[in-house]
Amino acid sequence: MNDQAAVSFVSCVAASRVLRRTGARLFCHIQKQLAVSILLATFGCLPVRCQDAGNFAIRQVAEGRSSRPDRNACFLPGSELCAGATFADAQSTQSPSSDGAFKKAFKRFGKDQAEIYSAPLHRSSLKWDALFLAGTGVLIATDRQASRALPTNHVDLSRNISNVGLYGTSAAAGVLWLSGLATHNEHTRETGALSAEAFANTVPFYAGLQLITGRERPIEGSGNGRFWRNNALNSSFPSAHALFTWSMASVIAHEYPRPWVKWLAYGTATAVSVTRFSGREHFPSDVAVGSVVGYLIGRHIFQAHCKQGLSQGCHSHR
Repeated sequence: MNDQAAVSFVSCVAASRVLRRTGARLFCHIQKQLAVSILLATFGCLPVRCQDAGNFAIRQVAEGRSSRPDRNACFLPGSELCAGATFADAQSTQSPSSDGAFKKAFKRFGKDQAEIYSAPLHRSSLKWDALFLAGTGVLIATDRQASRALPTNHVDLSRNISNVGLYGTSAAAGVLWLSGLATHNEHTRETGALSAEAFANTVPFYAGLQLITGRERPIEGSGNGRFWRNNALNSSFPSAHALFTWSMASVIAHEYPRPWVKWLAYGTATAVSVTRFSGREHFPSDVAVGSVVGYLIGRHIFQAHCKQGLSQGCHSHR
């Protein structure tokens, strides 16, 4: 009986280890697919929804209905993105071309990217650029000491918290968008759509900087965070979790500038940043750069594309 109990115990332990490893791989796979899904939702679904809106309009005209549809079926807010999805032309008998919608979506994306990268070059931004670079330099200089001072316990807990924070924020943005579509609430739909746009606009910055800097993570190599050693995606600088979470949290907090929403959105983003460091996935400079840039990109997307009258924080566009 003792031998059988021992064998059963060892089997259970081995099975649990296999399940943990399998679960970790599955979690990592889901993480990678999340970014792809949001990008596809932002740029792939747009033309389809615009075309559906156009087809709906044609059916309305063919059936002789005089009332105009009360909503726009486009994913991204702003009627300028829907090529041909207007309801005034009663003579139209063809669906709008999705090519025009794709072109406008990518044109909008390209314009956002140009504005994001040119913003630090404005004269009014130079003093903030200097402060940001100086702060980043100080953090990089002290990264090694800060990382080695961390306790090694609760590492897995910190990593799980950061994952939950990122996926929770992404899910909240998705729920807002779906809720806006279901209830015809333009404000909630705009919040979800602009959150996805902010996420999408962080991806080129993230990929470019990771490929250029190639920094080792705290658990890689000598643990000193050497640069130009791992010039590939999923390196250390900057933190993707912090970058993505702060970009979406910034949009949500700007769309709903209530104190409890800001505390929830920014509190979640802060927790993600802190736990990426305490989980020994990143150095302080990695999460600081990701957090600041993510917040600024989210704010830019909101200010550039929010519709006046929906949010109290939306003012005249520049």
